[in-house]
Amino acid sequence: MNAFLGSFDFELRPGESTDVAGSEEAREAALRFRDVLGGYCSGVTVVTAVSRGEPVGMTCQSFASISLDPPLVMFSPARTSRAWPVMQRAGVFCVNFLAADQEELATVMASRGADKFAGLPWSPSRTGSPLFEGTVGHVDCTVHAVHEAGDHYVVIGRVQDMDLHPDASGRPPAPLLFHRGEYRTTR
Repeated sequence: MNAFLGSFDFELRPGESTDVAGSEEAREAALRFRDVLGGYCSGVTVVTAVSRGEPVGMTCQSFASISLDPPLVMFSPARTSRAWPVMQRAGVFCVNFLAADQEELATVMASRGADKFAGLPWSPSRTGSPLFEGTVGHVDCTVHAVHEAGDHYVVIGRVQDMDLHPDASGRPPAPLLFHRGEYRTTR
């Protein structure tokens, strides 16, 4: 878990340092902002794509639905993300909603490893992006728009396909959540 928290580049967590430039007051304000927003519980997703024949993915907490008509969603990768520029070239992405038992997948996809997909089974979504088994569900998208937003981008995707993934009992599995720097579940 410590390795995960040290390399995760999409959200800041309590106690982490920041690269905020400026005065000590500005840095303290940024840390306070991060600590307060850490009180908001979020779901955990893995956003994936295939670019130049290679799968690419990243763990992302900043995901939300935007519009029903047309169906739009958004996620916010850090400007320092190495995965996002590769995904952007693909023009498509799949958001996998992680289940409570997929903490290890979240950790692997949050790492800066060279081959995060080694040994991970996946199948292509409708757009060809990696789709993982055992997730709560997914949305498969084309890139609709990208906006700069401070030290992140806001990526808007137009949903092309989506589904829930029920378990053997016919119900979607419990989701993986993130709150105050730790994984949580609803169980």
